[in-house]
Amino acid sequence: MSVSDSLAVLVSRAQEGDQDAWDTIVERFLPLVGAIARQHRLSPADADDVGQTVWLRLVEHLGELREPAALPGWIRTTARNECLRLLAARGRTRVVDPLEGGLDSVTDDLTHAGLLAAERRQALRDALAELPEGRRELLLLLLLDPPLAYEEISRRLGIPIGSIGPTRARAFAQLRETTALRNLAEQDLGPEPTGDRS
Repeated sequence: MSVSDSLAVLVSRAQEGDQDAWDTIVERFLPLVGAIARQHRLSPADADDVGQTVWLRLVEHLGELREPAALPGWIRTTARNECLRLLAARGRTRVVDPLEGGLDSVTDDLTHAGLLAAERRQALRDALAELPEGRRELLLLLLLDPPLAYEEISRRLGIPIGSIGPTRARAFAQLRETTALRNLAEQDLGPEPTGDRS
């Protein structure tokens, strides 16, 4: 049984309420969550909070997981987002002496920009998850750095070299129409501007 097969079995059993399968998933991916928390230089207490939130989110969304192989990426993304959320909350909390003034705080543009970038990356991941597996795999292979030759992509995916370009174009068109990217575009556009332009 391959690792992906065993993960598929674990996810299926966990979705059916098997506590042993759930415990195995947590045990297998706990080091990943811990490593991401350390990358963000969180305290042990904050790292524990992030871990608890990740597992809570997984309980809430495990039934929606269509591709068991996507679970490690989902856990990685959720852990990063939780770390960023926690760091942003810490950035908005400032210790001040009320006798010295300084209660007016300035918005941290870098934190805001980082959160927006994280939100866009998550939207792209969600959009890729909406694509059929073959198109998603093609786009991910085309994004590798250093780039793969078309011959290698053809070999890995088992498709003719001549169909890579047209399939890529169809995949990008389909990606633009995903719910995730359309929702992001609506958020970015915001409300209609008002006022007299005359």
